[in-house]
Amino acid sequence: MEKYRTYLIFGAPGSGKGTQGKALGMIPRYFHCACGDVFRSLDTRTPLGRKFVEYSSRGELVPDELTVELWRVRIENCVEAHTFKPDIDALVLDGIPRNVAQAELMRDLIDVRGVFHLSCPDRSKLVNRLRKRAIKDNRLDDANESVIRHRLETYENESKPILEHYGPHLVKHIDATQLPMVVLSEIVTTLAEHVRAEGPVED
Repeated sequence: MEKYRTYLIFGAPGSGKGTQGKALGMIPRYFHCACGDVFRSLDTRTPLGRKFVEYSSRGELVPDELTVELWRVRIENCVEAHTFKPDIDALVLDGIPRNVAQAELMRDLIDVRGVFHLSCPDRSKLVNRLRKRAIKDNRLDDANESVIRHRLETYENESKPILEHYGPHLVKHIDATQLPMVVLSEIVTTLAEHVRAEGPVED
């Protein structure tokens, strides 16, 4: 199987990964898949679904191998349904791979052409964003500052090493505190440069 041509939207919680991923998914020839959507759309009657429930019902993190397998099945279903056409579509991922172990497990599945790092060194801005989002979504437990700080610490320790894993030649750092449209413009400009360099994929 040929690897999926892939771009990663990467950043700390609250950096705007989902917003940018959804926007890119609206552009022809780009297919967006968020890890959260994989879990939310899971059929819990399947063997994989039941395994997921075993962990989530205990409040435990889903193991990397199971997370990647759930993602792989979701993508294959999208290919079968012709919503994702890997011969002409680029895959846009956010929320996966979540750590270097997942990146290694996905090595034979994705051909990462670029990593867009939505950078926000001022953690207080991220805390404010996450608190507002939690209140808006009525997830009051997630609005607790200690919970938010713990999520950001987990990102620093477990997720951020992915940037070093893929290397500076693939990573583009973008200031996530800019207006979402400005962030999107920087991403799209880079993607356009890639298309010009590689040549357009024919329908």
